[in-house]
Amino acid sequence: MIRRNGTYEAEVRENMRGGLGEARIEHLWRADELHGRARLFSRITLQPGCSIGFHEHLGEAEVFVVIRGEARMLDGDRDEILRAGDTILTSEQGHSVEAVGEQTLEMLAVILPEPKG
Repeated sequence: MIRRNGTYEAEVRENMRGGLGEARIEHLWRADELHGRARLFSRITLQPGCSIGFHEHLGEAEVFVVIRGEARMLDGDRDEILRAGDTILTSEQGHSVEAVGEQTLEMLAVILPEPKG
């Protein structure tokens, strides 16, 4: 299946998870299309100064890939700056993300279930 850029289902969330400003989420693939392998597979865009507030994913892991811009990521007690090409895997500890610098932050975000065992 092919889905062309510009045809994705999109939504804008104000103050996402208690963060600042708007987060634009483009759902590249819906959870039902991924057959339970992922809950979210999206491109997230934040303008400079906007953020997604600190939150947790219990029983899940989230992967972020920075496509463009700079992100300040808080992962548990770790505070890092990520740039284009950098990735982060978050799990049972909380995390947040903020667009820093002057460029729009664009990230790929994937939420995966923890393995059952």
